Amino acid sequence: MGPKKKHLDYLIQCTNEMNVNIPQLADSLFERTTNSSWVVVFKSLITTHHLMVYGNERFIQYLASRNTLFNLSNFLDKSGLQGYDMSTFIRRYSRYLNEKAVSYRQVAFDFTKVKRGADGVMRTMNTEKLLKTVPIIQNQMDALLDFN
Repeated sequence: MGPKKKHLDYLIQCTNEMNVNIPQLADSLFERTTNSSWVVVFKSLITTHHLMVYGNERFIQYLASRNTLFNLSNFLDKSGLQGYDMSTFIRRYSRYLNEKAVSYRQVAFDFTKVKRGADGVMRTMNTEKLLKTVPIIQNQMDALLDFN
């Protein structure tokens, strides 16, 4: 079971408050990913992802400014069979969130939040910038498809 909606809504509200320390909030979530239980790490990743998508832009800006986010490429929960099975998912999910933050750092916007359609951001971008942006989108899409 993922994090409760009331808790996610509260954290989203916190990201919109000017007196909330975004780095401290993000660091608390990062600290939870050092836990050996896949359930704790999974909830932390879901919460981080939720805040990246629905929280104030300051949150994803902070994540993008960090050199490293989740270092879970070697994550393995040895507590049981389900832990082994979910460890692969955790590693892929963290890779996708890392890639999402790196993409934001490189292009200064979130691909999932930009205007779409005939007058969307990607269609109105000049050719040179578009050629630089497409590989970034491709990396993020590859991570998303790998994470499934």
